[in-house]
Amino acid sequence: MSRRTADVTDVDQLMATIEDLVAMAPRATGTPGGERAAAYVEDRFRRAGLDEVWVEEADSFAWEPSVAGLNVDGDEVPCAPIRHCALPAHEHVGTLGTGVDGVEAEVVDIGADGVGSRDVTGRIVLFDLTFDLPQWALLPLSEYVHDPERQMLNRDALGSRNPYITSLTRTLRDAAAAGAVAVVGVLRDYPESLGYHNEYYRRTLLTLPGVWITRAAGDTLRRRLHAGSVASLRLVAERRRVTARTVVGVLHGASRDTVMVQSHHDSIGPGAVEDATGTAEVVALAEHAVERARAGRPWSKTLMFVTFDSHFTGYQSHRAFARRYTIDADSPYPLALNLTVEHVGLRARRTADGCFETLDHSEPRAFFENVSLPMKLAVARAIRRHRLGATSMLNAGLLEFTLDGMPTDASFTFTAGVPTISLVSGPLYLYDEADTLDKVDVDQLVPVANAFADLMAFADGRDPGRLGLIPRRVRRLLPRGRW
Repeated sequence: MSRRTADVTDVDQLMATIEDLVAMAPRATGTPGGERAAAYVEDRFRRAGLDEVWVEEADSFAWEPSVAGLNVDGDEVPCAPIRHCALPAHEHVGTLGTGVDGVEAEVVDIGADGVGSRDVTGRIVLFDLTFDLPQWALLPLSEYVHDPERQMLNRDALGSRNPYITSLTRTLRDAAAAGAVAVVGVLRDYPESLGYHNEYYRRTLLTLPGVWITRAAGDTLRRRLHAGSVASLRLVAERRRVTARTVVGVLHGASRDTVMVQSHHDSIGPGAVEDATGTAEVVALAEHAVERARAGRPWSKTLMFVTFDSHFTGYQSHRAFARRYTIDADSPYPLALNLTVEHVGLRARRTADGCFETLDHSEPRAFFENVSLPMKLAVARAIRRHRLGATSMLNAGLLEFTLDGMPTDASFTFTAGVPTISLVSGPLYLYDEADTLDKVDVDQLVPVANAFADLMAFADGRDPGRLGLIPRRVRRLLPRGRW
């Protein structure tokens, strides 16, 4: 990496890809938009000139609400369904919820404290959803921070919290175990939006029916609550088995050892930042790889470009892929390194009046990685060279053996033993209908692409068995795929 790579693409090309994908939204698994997104990426890979392109399919599940309502002491409260709730089993299909007549019960307000010893048997639990991972909590994992303009190392940014690591699963698990019949979640840490779409947390069934209400609605409701307040909660949803699609493109190198570049193409809402930006980066990197080879600079390693489905519905595509290409000893593409790119987005925060405020600089982001010292240095150089501000490097080796994964799309290949470099951020709007084109960090699209191009080039010249923090021959002795 003594000299800079050629630019991967230009910003107009990247934005054109993002706009194409947003126009297909919602790109949810099992929807026409999701199918079109997979076909679009497949076509782009083929037009890029990759040697092989194919689509792999896996079973996933669509959860589609038709009725959601909340009435407390005779007053209707605006609400939206807690997605993937009222689920009796992971493989269940059919009609879910309370039925159109709903469930009626006394309300117990537990706030953000958890169920604890409260008697919630036969009652509806009112709780505050909390976002549980502030930016400052990741600092102990930091190996390097590049923040020349102090966009990350300030009190406001360090206190920000991503919207996907939350109190939802433990609250619903504890409420169900204590005998509650339903839940009402107050979006306490969120703007005044009912467009929040939680994903399907595959490790914990959300067995109780539930709805979201905004913080302002929660404040109003709590002022009216009294001992004996009764709520009627209605939720009806249909869950059906659908097809999730993984798009794979391969550029053969001199060796079968493979560097994988991935993101995901599905979304619930517009999905501009999550993850049209990541998909656009993967497509651009595939085009760059082919152009480099055609220009007389062939690749030593095989390159595999992948975009996934099922991000919001259980990660079945990711798990099937990890089993096929990492757990299976007969994998035709031994993965030497995973490069994952997600969420090239602007910083956002909640204003005092409950709106989304988008700032003019990058959301704080991190490269989670468990790679060798030379690769770590390559990441740090790429960050500096391409001026990726508000960016840290986090040692993910600790996550692999303590928390059993990382909070990115790379988690499944990561826990299956593939050395990983995964760029991710957690802006507040990621799971919301507010994830629109104006949230894209346009000025960072090309720098991020070029940083990953540098990492591809550097890894290509390294011993495939020494790209990880733990050498391949040792890692093969460790348990893999703990999911």
